[in-house]
Amino acid sequence: MERIFFVYILANKRNGTLYIGITSDLIKRLWEHKKKFVEGFTKKYNIDKLVYYEIYNDPENAIKREKRLKKYNRKWKLDLIEEKNSSWRDLYEEIVSGLPDQVGQ
Repeated sequence: MERIFFVYILANKRNGTLYIGITSDLIKRLWEHKKKFVEGFTKKYNIDKLVYYEIYNDPENAIKREKRLKKYNRKWKLDLIEEKNSSWRDLYEEIVSGLPDQVGQ
């Protein structure tokens, strides 16, 4: 079975503090963020709402994308989120109920 990789953006509220991460198990990783299992930035700032994600079938491309997103300025990141999720709803339920078949680069 082919592994897929996720680049994701979490927020604590609309236009709030952002966190960008990468994982091969998005459901598990989101659950860890929501339960505050890992000490650090997301726990400190209560960042646990999935507001954006991309799917990749190649880990190298996913890692490159994560690094690029982290370097972009804040306005560009906010615009990216607004383009796909203008209401800033938490996409966790969408993920838990079944991932879409879209796979990025």
